[in-house]
Amino acid sequence: MELDAISLILLALAIPASFIVSAAAGLGGSLILVPAMMMAIGTKEGIAVAALLLACNNVAKVAVYRKTLPWRASGTVIIAVMLGTALGATLMLKLPELWIRYAVALVIVVTLVWEFSPYHRAKKAWGVGLAFCSGATSGISGTSGPLKGVALRSLQLERFYFVGAASLVSLVGDTTKAVVFSQSGLLQIEHLVLAGILVPVMAGCTLLGRTINRKLGERWYSVLFWTVMGGYILRLVT
Repeated sequence: MELDAISLILLALAIPASFIVSAAAGLGGSLILVPAMMMAIGTKEGIAVAALLLACNNVAKVAVYRKTLPWRASGTVIIAVMLGTALGATLMLKLPELWIRYAVALVIVVTLVWEFSPYHRAKKAWGVGLAFCSGATSGISGTSGPLKGVALRSLQLERFYFVGAASLVSLVGDTTKAVVFSQSGLLQIEHLVLAGILVPVMAGCTLLGRTINRKLGERWYSVLFWTVMGGYILRLVT
């Protein structure tokens, strides 16, 4: 994996930034890391390496938020994401993704309207379907934030438990992608070495992200959350 100077600078900025945002908001890391990796090393390899790095970073997030992991509440979402991710990652190896991005953008608009509806039971049922779609989208394009974010919001968790749930779901989804991409040959030993080298960076950035989360009130956390969601929408339609 040979990189020029510009690519090295890009990744040196994008990698820690993605880990910090992910730990602070619960998600959003792929919004930064996937495009940077795609620009530096190519589309499919970039998506695969980003999945590996994010999977490793999610281990750090789960460890840091271990006291606020809502295992029971997020169980169905985790299973749905895992199944959707396995399907999406398999399709990514064979299909173009542009038409899927626009379809997802449409689903996001409908989902955001539904998010503010008064039908809480329907929202929770809708959330499981969105979780599956988020996994499929993540497997294909490397990013799933809006769908996954709204699916997790349907659980109505306090922000620290929300980040804990997002960490669990992301760990399962990114690990599933990494396994599929490893079996296809997209991930090599050199990528595993890179992940190992970055472990201290992951740990430090995750702790910093948690500190930022703690200093945010519920209002500013909501601002951060929807800013990340808006970024995902722009990422999908451009």
